[in-house]
Amino acid sequence: MTSHASPVLLDPIVDLRGKRGLIVGIANAQSIATGCARAFKTAGAELAVTYLNEKSRTYVEPIAEELGCNLLLPMDVRIAGQTEAVFDTLREKWGRLDFVLHAIAFAPKEDLHGRVTDCSAEGFALAMDVSCHSFIRMAKLAEPLMTEGGCLLSMSFYGSDRVVEHYNLMGPVKAALESTTRYLAAELGPQGIRVHAISPGPIRTRAASGIDRFDELMERAAVLAPAHQLADISDVGNLAAFLVSPAAKLITGTVIPVDGGQHLMA
Repeated sequence: MTSHASPVLLDPIVDLRGKRGLIVGIANAQSIATGCARAFKTAGAELAVTYLNEKSRTYVEPIAEELGCNLLLPMDVRIAGQTEAVFDTLREKWGRLDFVLHAIAFAPKEDLHGRVTDCSAEGFALAMDVSCHSFIRMAKLAEPLMTEGGCLLSMSFYGSDRVVEHYNLMGPVKAALESTTRYLAAELGPQGIRVHAISPGPIRTRAASGIDRFDELMERAAVLAPAHQLADISDVGNLAAFLVSPAAKLITGTVIPVDGGQHLMA
C-alpha cells in the first residue's frame, strides 16, 4: 500500500500575528491609510489609529471599529504635545511598537495652487513640517518602543523627482520626504528599524482632491501606465503589509512605486 504523507502547510509570507502598529492618516474609507490598515489587520496585526480632530473622528471611528482597534487617539501634528501624547499612550498600553504608517500631508491651498516660485515661506514651512518633519518626529518617538526592531512607512508620489503639472509645492516636499527616508534608514538600521516610502500613482482620496485638476492627472496616468490601470488603496495596502512583515527584514531605505509602471514612462 502506498502511503501519502499529508502536505506540509507553510506559514503565510505576510504574517503580522503578534505585531502592533500605529496608523496615522485615516480620513475616511477611501484613504490610502485605510487600505493599509485593512491589509495589516488581515495579516493579523493589532492596530492603533489616530484621528485629526472631532470632526474627522466621525469618519474614522467606524473604520477603527471595523479594524477592532481598542486605541483611537487624537493627533494633529501641528498641535504641540499631541504626537508625544500618542506615543506615551502606546508605551503605557502596549510597551512596545512594531510599525508606524505615516500617511499625512498638507499645504495651504493658496501655496499649493500657485507656482513654487511664488509660494510663501510660511506655507512652505508648514507643508514641510506636516508632510515631512512629522515623520522624523514619529521616528524619534518610535525608536525606543521598537525594542525588537520595526518598520516606518511614509507615502510619497512621483512628483518628487519629476515635474507634475499642478503638483507644485508638494513636489519639493515629497523629495525631502524621500531623502529623509534614506537617512532614517541608515541611522536606524543598526537598531533593526527599517524605513520605506511607498509611492502610489494617483488615487482618488480626500487629500488628493486638493490638487488642482486632479481628475485630468488620473486620466493621463491610466493612459500612460503600461498596465493601463491605476492602483487602488488595497494595492498599496498589500505592499505595506509585506514591507512591515519579517519577510522584508533585509529591505530598507527604498522608495517603491505602486503605479502600474507609470514611473517607467517619460
